Amino acid sequence: MNERNRAIFLDRDGVINEEMNYLSNPDDFKFIKGSIEALKILKHKGYFLILITNQAGIARGYFSLETLNSIHQKMNDILAENDIFFDDIFFCPHHPDFTGDCECRKPKPGMLLQAKAKHGIKLVESFMVGDTLNDIQAGYNAHCKTVLVLSGYGLEEKERINNIMPDFIHENLLEFAKSI
Repeated sequence: MNERNRAIFLDRDGVINEEMNYLSNPDDFKFIKGSIEALKILKHKGYFLILITNQAGIARGYFSLETLNSIHQKMNDILAENDIFFDDIFFCPHHPDFTGDCECRKPKPGMLLQAKAKHGIKLVESFMVGDTLNDIQAGYNAHCKTVLVLSGYGLEEKERINNIMPDFIHENLLEFAKSI
């Protein structure tokens, strides 16, 4: 087991990069202002950085696994230029209407549980950061602290909060990174 046992689980679209509604072209990938700096801060504070992303566009036929890999390669190349990296990336390619039910699609905690098993992460000392209530529910289901960021769909989702309340709400990833 790695010495580091706390993670920041991060949704991708609307948290790390600008929300594009089924981002399907690597050329359209753009980091949200401050997100690279935020990742550096979080890494410096000793957290695993793990991307946790639903990618139903694969099941829907909007883009291929190869395209998703190209998008992640572009993201990783830009991060590497900035001396930062994700420790791991987990994605769910499913959609219940096209592939049936699965255990990995948020709000289920499957991807977080896979990361826990692979990296020895203590979920109760970790955070799930997202811009949707599905992200918050996934973190809650995995027993993580939860953070709703108001980038991406976050402002709209904040208005829909009812049974599941995030532990923290921040304007964006950078504001969260500076707060912990």
